[in-house]
Amino acid sequence: MPRPQKTRRICCYPDYWSFAPDQDIANDTVTMSLDEFETIRLIDYQGKTQEQCAAEMNVARTTVTAIYESARKKLAAALVEGKRIVISGGNYTLDNNISEEIIRKGNTIMRIAVTYENGQIFQHFGRTEQFKLYDITDGKIINEQVVGTNGAGHGALAGFLRSAQVDVLICGGIGGGAQMAMQEAGIALYGGNTGYADDAVTSFLADTLVQNDDPTCDHHDHEHGEEHFCGDHCCGKHE
Repeated sequence: MPRPQKTRRICCYPDYWSFAPDQDIANDTVTMSLDEFETIRLIDYQGKTQEQCAAEMNVARTTVTAIYESARKKLAAALVEGKRIVISGGNYTLDNNISEEIIRKGNTIMRIAVTYENGQIFQHFGRTEQFKLYDITDGKIINEQVVGTNGAGHGALAGFLRSAQVDVLICGGIGGGAQMAMQEAGIALYGGNTGYADDAVTSFLADTLVQNDDPTCDHHDHEHGEEHFCGDHCCGKHE
């Protein structure tokens, strides 16, 4: 019987989940796992050694070497052969940086998170500083809690929500990358909403809250220009 594969620890979800040639004529798609992406981020982007990368991912140096070589081959194939890169899946666990104030929930409880500011649904997901969490059982709210996010950026916030055991996210504008992060995290998304957070949750429980098909952060272009991306990645800075 083969030995179970040890999960690889990653910092958080990436902010960007797919890349394609400018000509938009990708010949094929290469899927890079999140643990492969993490080795590229740590070694090539942050300049860490493979030993340091192994320590951060909580695996052996030989494991990191194998993951890193696989990731580099996929990058090379995408660049040389004009393939599209999609980041998805992998054998990983998120680094749990959740505040101890967030209580763990049982399997029978649904947890809803709403981007939150002064009672309202905060409109820019990537810059959310607070979520309001609602725990639901038998269609009724049994607990409410406002929590800080400990960071900003699409990937960091998606990881935060997964670690906080969130099942449903209600928010305002949310970009395509963050939507992919929600899908990876297994979180149902209800974007493009406005108004009071409590009212939105009431509508959700009454099955009247609409799932917007295109709840993108359209404030990017007219407010901040092309370079804005809704906050900084939690751990993507050079050291």
